[in-house]
Amino acid sequence: MSEWVQELLREDLRGLSAYGAPQLDVPVRLNTNENSYPLPDEVVRAVSRAITGEIADLNRYPDRDAVKLRADLAAYCGHGLTAEQLWAANGSNEVQQQLFQAFAGPGRTALGFGPAYSMHPLLAVGTATTWVDGRRDGDFGLTVEHAVAQVRAHRPALTLLCSPNNPTGTALDFAVIEAVLAETAGLVVVDEAYAEFRRPGTPSALELLDRHPRLVVSRTMSKAFAFAGARVGYLAAHPAVIEAVQLVRLPYHLSALTQAAARAALAHADVLLGTVEAIKAQRDRIVADLRAGGWTVADSDANFVLFGRFADQKAAWQTLLDQGVLVRDVGLPGWLRVTAGTEEETSAFLAAMKELAA
Repeated sequence: MSEWVQELLREDLRGLSAYGAPQLDVPVRLNTNENSYPLPDEVVRAVSRAITGEIADLNRYPDRDAVKLRADLAAYCGHGLTAEQLWAANGSNEVQQQLFQAFAGPGRTALGFGPAYSMHPLLAVGTATTWVDGRRDGDFGLTVEHAVAQVRAHRPALTLLCSPNNPTGTALDFAVIEAVLAETAGLVVVDEAYAEFRRPGTPSALELLDRHPRLVVSRTMSKAFAFAGARVGYLAAHPAVIEAVQLVRLPYHLSALTQAAARAALAHADVLLGTVEAIKAQRDRIVADLRAGGWTVADSDANFVLFGRFADQKAAWQTLLDQGVLVRDVGLPGWLRVTAGTEEETSAFLAAMKELAA
């Protein structure tokens, strides 16, 4: 970045790099937790029809409150939720940014527990919010005692809990969420971007919403719905929280085309979610195969796996890339993360790992 731009830039942004994973043209891309399966033809046709139906009216602004989309999202989420308890935006990143804008900011603190989603501290920087990393333990777990101690110490306006956690894949015990809710006077945001991939018996924080008005559950259509290119994220919360978030949303932030596409996808949720079980099977295959090969692997309720330990994870990343397999170096010394893709992609990754071990 040019020196003159650095001088004009906000002081707390100087020297930072923009968020993003490498976008490389390689045979097997397993670094961004995308759904490797393309949209089924049935859904492609439905989305195309929905978008075509909006084109003639593109001279008009879209529904700025996306009421019909929110009603469809509520129906999908279940748990008795209504449109007044749902909010949608351009990916879960924008949803969470709006929470920072409305409830955090200068003079306020946001608390997370790393290693976790790397966008959260960037959202804090962008909104001039003080960020505190409460850290997880060596096995990437989070105990009730530690979480509560961090809340007591920092009194955050926002506490962010990822379940399943990115990049580790680990899900949170409900006891942690409820203990944090009992201790804090602020909002508690449970990021459930990968919720559809959780293992049997792992509950969703949506089950807690009716008892906790300061709980927010953030989700996305990018992963399980294979809809990353459409950029649709959403949150479920008390209607008063939804009303507050609308104070900071940009007018007409979701285009008519995006709303139409998302509604068409939700109408075919059963078809789109048909790939989830296949992806979970490949995730479990990765975990079992890597452990059998002597690697250390974190338990995963997501569509990715964190594995190690490497003496030099950067060298390991390059070795895999040289074999045409792109995984993610998330900045954890000794660890890499791989997305669970198709059976063929998983086979290519596991073969590359055998070569690396050899």
